[in-house]
Amino acid sequence: MSGALLRNVAADTARLIWRSNAAAETYPFAKTGLSQSRPYFRSRQLQGRAKETEVSPSSSSSSASISKVWFVGWYLGMVKSRPVLTKSVTSSLIYIAADLSSQTIAKNSSESYDLVRTARMGGYGLVVLGPTLHYWFNFMSRLFPKKDLITTFKKIAMGQTIYGPTMTFIFFSLNASLQGESGSDILGRLKRDLVPVLCNGVMYWPSCDFITFRFFPVHLQPLVTNSFSYVWIIYTTYMANRKKPDEISNRNTQICST
Repeated sequence: MSGALLRNVAADTARLIWRSNAAAETYPFAKTGLSQSRPYFRSRQLQGRAKETEVSPSSSSSSASISKVWFVGWYLGMVKSRPVLTKSVTSSLIYIAADLSSQTIAKNSSESYDLVRTARMGGYGLVVLGPTLHYWFNFMSRLFPKKDLITTFKKIAMGQTIYGPTMTFIFFSLNASLQGESGSDILGRLKRDLVPVLCNGVMYWPSCDFITFRFFPVHLQPLVTNSFSYVWIIYTTYMANRKKPDEISNRNTQICST
């Protein structure tokens, strides 16, 4: 009986060995499939990580936009914390840029820039125009606190009749004085240039003032006005730095005599 049991065990063992060999011949990669798939998945993971570490163009543009937003926030904070200084420096920079643009338009290619003139314009924006804009707009806000249409037109009228002519008179007189001109020369320059500049200002500034007073808060109104001033300063710096009236008349006399 024990012999029969041994024979059955040997037969079952042989049958299992045969089945395992047959399965190996039928599926040759069954044992190695898992080991082969692991490197594949590892390579895919490495490729994904490499793509994540690459710097895309969108990331650089987003960083530039973030820096712009930071600058705007910083500037607005400076307007709130140090309003007079910030508005004065802004006005000075705009005057410098506008005067260089004015010289570029008027000068010949062989002529050089008059940096002393540019320094005068920048100093005027820093010392005179920037502080006066701050106090003028605050005064208008206290005098006319509303922002309705009638109040806006009142502010525009005040600017065109009081602030604009006063600042234009100061600008032409101070610029001529810094150039060493005498009182008679300054008076002659004012007679020649003041009225035409004021008439052109009446055509340019009311629409700019309407946008400024109507749509912007008082602490940003000097900045908006300075932005509109860029084109206007190109014109006024050209007018303020023309030759003196007596020099023009003397040159015309010489031309007529020859």
